[in-house]
This record gives sequence, structure tokens and C-alpha cells, in this order.
Amino acid sequence: MNFPLGYKRSAAMIVLRHENNFLLLKRANPPHRGKYVPVGGKLEPFEDPYTAALRELKEETGLALSSLKYCGSLIETSPINYNWQCNIYLADIPMMPPPFCDEGTLHWIAFKDVLSVPTPATDWHIYQFIMQNRVFALNATYDQNMNMLQMTEEIANELIVHGDYTVKKY
Repeated sequence: MNFPLGYKRSAAMIVLRHENNFLLLKRANPPHRGKYVPVGGKLEPFEDPYTAALRELKEETGLALSSLKYCGSLIETSPINYNWQCNIYLADIPMMPPPFCDEGTLHWIAFKDVLSVPTPATDWHIYQFIMQNRVFALNATYDQNMNMLQMTEEIANELIVHGDYTVKKY
């Protein structure tokens, strides 16, 4: 499907957590090839975000869960073809060997080690909100080279990132 430049694509991401560890996907494909991200993907036509999250979770990990916890939203805007509206969910799961995933390789990463692996610029902030059990509405803007210009948390009206530095300390 040809998607018009600048339009937002809708997606759902599922953060898989066991205590202080996240089961993250080291992506094999763009966007974010080689980076560690939650599982998830695009919504299909006429699909709601919650149903999409359950479907993507099953497709990418084989896990068939009956419920997820809504954590927040992430809006990403750029002048290139990277514009997303993403609903983010949490699933607390038992520790297990990482299942096979055809989107890349799943790895358990301790929360304290997330900054030592490559992740998208938004994700460290998402994990912090999740660990604080705090619902969030993040709005991130990028330049044409995908450098984050700014990110705000709109519920508390907090500037989180501005340019090359983090403004908000957790």
C-alpha cells in the first residue's frame, strides 16, 4: 500500500516484562534495524489497537495472552516517511527462554542495562514511565536525519527532551 508522506501510521507495541527485565526484539529489518525494541506492529484495516497488540504479540512471540495493560501513547513526527501513532501496552510474563521471532532476535535486557544497548531515542523514557507505573502521552519530533528535536509528555505538560539532551530527570 502506498502511504502518503506525512500521514501517521497506527501501530501497537507490547513491552514484555518480568520483574526488572524486558524481553526486547533486536530488529532485523528497518526501521530501527539492529536496535532493541518492544514487539509490535502496524494496525490492520478496521482493527483496534488492543486487538492489534494481541495479534502482533502472538505472531511475533507465539504468546497468546488474554489481557494487556494500556501504558500510553507515542506520537512520532518527522519531515520524512517516519510518522507514527503508537499505543503502548505492557504484559508481565514469567521468565522464559526467548522464543523464536521472524522479525529479529528476542533478548532479556535488565532495566538497569537498557542504556547499554542500542534503542530508539524514545524508548528509555517509555521504560521509565512503565517502571513508575505512570501513564504517558509522548510527542516526539525529528529532523530529516531522524535526530530527535524535542519530546514532550503531554499529560503532565513536561518537556522531556530538547535537542541533544534530556531535560526531564526521573
